[in-house]
Amino acid sequence: MIPAGFWQRYAAWSLDAGLVAVPIALIAWPSWRAGMQRIAAAFDVVATRFAQLMIEGLRSAEDPLVLAQAWLHDATLHDAMTGVETAATDALKPACIAFVVLAALYWTTFESSRWQATPGKRALGLVVTDRRDRRLRLPRAIARHAAGALSWLTLNLGHALAAMPPHKRALHDYVSGTRVVQGAASELPAWARAWLLLQAVVSLAAMTWLMQSMQAALQSAIYA
Repeated sequence: MIPAGFWQRYAAWSLDAGLVAVPIALIAWPSWRAGMQRIAAAFDVVATRFAQLMIEGLRSAEDPLVLAQAWLHDATLHDAMTGVETAATDALKPACIAFVVLAALYWTTFESSRWQATPGKRALGLVVTDRRDRRLRLPRAIARHAAGALSWLTLNLGHALAAMPPHKRALHDYVSGTRVVQGAASELPAWARAWLLLQAVVSLAAMTWLMQSMQAALQSAIYA
C-alpha cells in the first residue's frame, strides 16, 4: 500500500468537512444572520472610534508612532473591538460545538467501518489503517480523531507532516499508530483539482468582500 499524498488527504478532508457542515449550516442559518447583524453593528462602533482617532491625529499633527501607541491604549477602541469579538464568538460558538461533536461521530464511525474511510477518502481511493495495514478498531479510530487536535494546535504543522516522504504521516497518525494509504500511486483526479480550485476562489472572494465591507464601514464613519 502506498502512502496517500498531502493534497489527496486534504481534498478528502475538505469534502468530508463540507458534508458535515451542510446540515449544521442549514439549521444555524437564522441565528447566523442575527449574529452577522450584531457583528456588523459592533464593527460600526469600532469604525466610528477609529475614524475619530484618525481625524484627531491629523489635526494634532503628532508623530505617527506616538499616535499608533495612543490608539493601542485607547480604552474606547479596545472595548469596541472586544464587542466585535464577543459578537463573533456568540454567533459561531453553537455551530462550532455542533461541528466538533458531529465530526467526531462521522470520522470515527466511518474510519472504523468496513470502508476504513470516510466518504471523502473513499471518493479518492484512500483508506485508514494501523501500521500493519489492518482495519482500525473503534478505540483506535477515536484516539486518531482526538490526536487530530494536536495537528491543529501546532498551527497545522502537524498536518503538513503528511507531505513529508517517505511515510507521509501526519502528527496524529504518529501519535495514534495509524496511516492513510492508497491502492496505487495516482495524481489528483480532475474533479478533485476543480474542487480545490473552487475553495481557493471562494476563500479569495470572501476575503475581498470582508476587506471591502470593512473599508466601506470606515469610510462611512469618516464621512459621518
